[in-house]
Amino acid sequence: MTAAPARLPACRLLRLLRLLKHLLLAMALGWCALPASAHKASDSYLTLRSEGALVQGRIDVALRDLDFVLGLDANGDGDITWGELDARSAAIARYVLSRLDVRRGGRDCRASSGELMIDSHSDGAYAVLPLRFDCADDDGPLQLSYKLLFDIDPGHRCMANLTHDNASMALLFSPATPSHTLGAAGAGPARLSTFSDYLAAGVQHILSGADHLLFLVSLLLAAVAPRAASAPSPAAGSGRAAFIDLCKMITGFSIAHSITLGLGFFDVVHLPSRWVESGIALSIVVAALNNVLRFLPVRDWMMAFAFGLVHGLGFANSLADLALSTGARLVALAAFNLGVELGQLSVVAPLFLLAMLIRGSSAYRRLVVPGLSGAIALAGMLWLLERAFDIGIGVLPG
Repeated sequence: MTAAPARLPACRLLRLLRLLKHLLLAMALGWCALPASAHKASDSYLTLRSEGALVQGRIDVALRDLDFVLGLDANGDGDITWGELDARSAAIARYVLSRLDVRRGGRDCRASSGELMIDSHSDGAYAVLPLRFDCADDDGPLQLSYKLLFDIDPGHRCMANLTHDNASMALLFSPATPSHTLGAAGAGPARLSTFSDYLAAGVQHILSGADHLLFLVSLLLAAVAPRAASAPSPAAGSGRAAFIDLCKMITGFSIAHSITLGLGFFDVVHLPSRWVESGIALSIVVAALNNVLRFLPVRDWMMAFAFGLVHGLGFANSLADLALSTGARLVALAAFNLGVELGQLSVVAPLFLLAMLIRGSSAYRRLVVPGLSGAIALAGMLWLLERAFDIGIGVLPG
């Protein structure tokens, strides 16, 4: 009778550990169920110059996005020929102009488009439509509104390079920010707008990128888990050691992806998007399996640094196709990179605290770590097959 009270807290703790285990497994399976893509996110590129009452430039929209909306592939063979594109050029112009509005001084500008062209970006072919907006006023605030593809793809964004009142700026259009209003802005406000937009884009990029998130979770599991199943329960000071290990890995990953993000953004290093995305998927498989098999003959932070170089090129592919002035590129790069770091921190910090609560249990070592690592490795393998061979797998729809 006297032993019962001592066992009761232990039973409650065991139930809590089981609950947390199922929660972590559900999170892994949830991530695995996220859509996988063999390509980078859906982006378009808008370049405009405002000169008095005239605003002109071009917009680049991915053929795969236009095909989804307008059905460009007439014969359904998977290839869009110039003839098929030319036959739908009027429909493309109507679609774009109906979802892109320019106002100057509070009055609508008359929109028109030029002859449709094709250009190649890091992730495939894009339709290029020259744009012209004739405004009644040559002074006053310039308002831009963008609504392409938002109704069918909430992850779509438009990267805009704007020159207004001799100030160059980089802005982002998304479902959350579908319009921008520009006054007689100098370099300071222009850079502030660029910084805030690309800071938010960096946070969104990491939070919406299931592949980057799963790689981070693999790093966390490696830092928190005892190195062997027979390892004793952590001592009081071992939380500090786990935290230091995690900091080393996240720092190595951050430094590495910052290096290649900068090199890729300024086109010093450029690799095809398909190679980079396949490499990211491979990094997920290797990191997850290494949590269980421990086959890599290097320290975990070294592995994080090496694969961080690959992930940085993936970040760069999201920005490299946008032509900006040197000043605007530096601001956009710094803001995007900071946003990525903040996004990583928002994911890693709560998961680290949760993992530290249960890392001392045998269930964590024997079930949670191998279960999560196996699910992550499976997701990475499916992504790798999709991206390397450009195929769609039903389990992870692309």
